[in-house]
Amino acid sequence: MAALPDTLVHALLDAMPVARLAVLGAGDRPEALPIVFARVGEVLYSPVDGKPKKSARLARLAHLERHPAVTLTLDHYADDWQALWWLKLDVRASVVVDDAPGWDDAVAALRAKYPQYATTPLFRGEPTLVVMPYTRVRWWAANGEAGLARWLAKGLAKGQPDRTRSV
Repeated sequence: MAALPDTLVHALLDAMPVARLAVLGAGDRPEALPIVFARVGEVLYSPVDGKPKKSARLARLAHLERHPAVTLTLDHYADDWQALWWLKLDVRASVVVDDAPGWDDAVAALRAKYPQYATTPLFRGEPTLVVMPYTRVRWWAANGEAGLARWLAKGLAKGQPDRTRSV
């Protein structure tokens, strides 16, 4: 399949509220975790935020430090299989605590994308971000680029009702 234009990749990343981060977990077993994220340029950021957790030092952070080459998957499921699509990004993740280049832009992008951060702390414990520049984009859509553009135009990522659901 042809490369997806950067403008469409960026629009999908900006619209999707959740992605699945595939890491090598304990014993090098694959593990997929849902994450929130925001994009600044060609880099994605995910916070260790104030949603309920056992600890601010998540196992995923140790997994990322041990194996930073991971995959991020975004997808859309619909009962109408002509509306299906997925996007996979190869990323090199790093864990950054307290500050890094682009930190302020990342925090602003996360707050802009998720209004929930008005009432949920953006960070839990020591401010920590997973920084994920992506190096490769793979994708598939039942109706190609036109189907992705149609999905974006309908505003489906924000949960507007239309009898489909984002997964």
